[in-house]
Amino acid sequence: MTALSAPTNPLHTLLSRITGDAKHAPSAHSTLDVLWVLYDRVLNVTPATAEEPDRDRFLLSKGHGPAAYYAVLAAKGFIPEEWLDDLGGWESPLGHHPDRVLIPGVEAGTGSLGHGLGLAVGTALGLRAQGFTGTRTFVLVGDAELDEGSNHEAIAYAAAVRLPLTAIVIDNRSSTHGWPGGIAARFPGWSVDVVDGRDHDAIEKALKNPAETQLVVATVEPKRG
Repeated sequence: MTALSAPTNPLHTLLSRITGDAKHAPSAHSTLDVLWVLYDRVLNVTPATAEEPDRDRFLLSKGHGPAAYYAVLAAKGFIPEEWLDDLGGWESPLGHHPDRVLIPGVEAGTGSLGHGLGLAVGTALGLRAQGFTGTRTFVLVGDAELDEGSNHEAIAYAAAVRLPLTAIVIDNRSSTHGWPGGIAARFPGWSVDVVDGRDHDAIEKALKNPAETQLVVATVEPKRG
C-alpha cells in the first residue's frame, strides 16, 4: 500500500503552492491519491498526446475542488508549475473551477453539481460512435453530487448500453442524505469495486478492471481534530 501522505512527496510541495481556496481544501485532498494513480499509472494520455482523438478522457465532475487536479497536471507536465502560485488571479488560467479552454489537459469545464457524469456518458458514447473502441472515459464524482437527479439518468443509460466508462466516487461520508446499501446501490447494472482511497495499488487494480461500465468507490475517511 502506498499513499501520498509523506510531507516530502513532490506532489504535496506542488499542492502547497496553491492558496486562496481554503474552503475547498478537503475536496482537493480527498481526491489527491486517486488523481495521481490515474495520471501516473492508468490514463492513456500525456502532454504530447493531449489532442490525439484516441486518447483516454478524464473529467473532474467534482470541479469545485480542483487544487489537487492542478497539482497533478503540473507534476505530469500538462501545465507549468508556476501557474500554481496564482490560483484565481486576474490573469491566471487556473480558476476555482477547471476551464477546458484555458488549461491544457482539461477535457471539460465542470463544478456545477451533477453535470460531470452526464458529460462523461456523452463523451463515451461519442467515442464509441466514432469507432474508438480501445479508448476509455473516466469521471470522478463527489458523493454528495449523487443527490442530483441528472446523475441517475446517466447511470441508468450507461448501464443499459454498456458504455466503456469508469465512474469514481470519492466516499468521504459527506453526502447530504443516506442511501440504503451505500453508494454502490445507486449504480444498478454496473460492475463495482470498493477500495481504500489512499491505497495506490488497490486503486490501480480497480481502475484497470476490464469491465465495461464500472464504478470505483474510493473510501476516504475525513480527518478529525
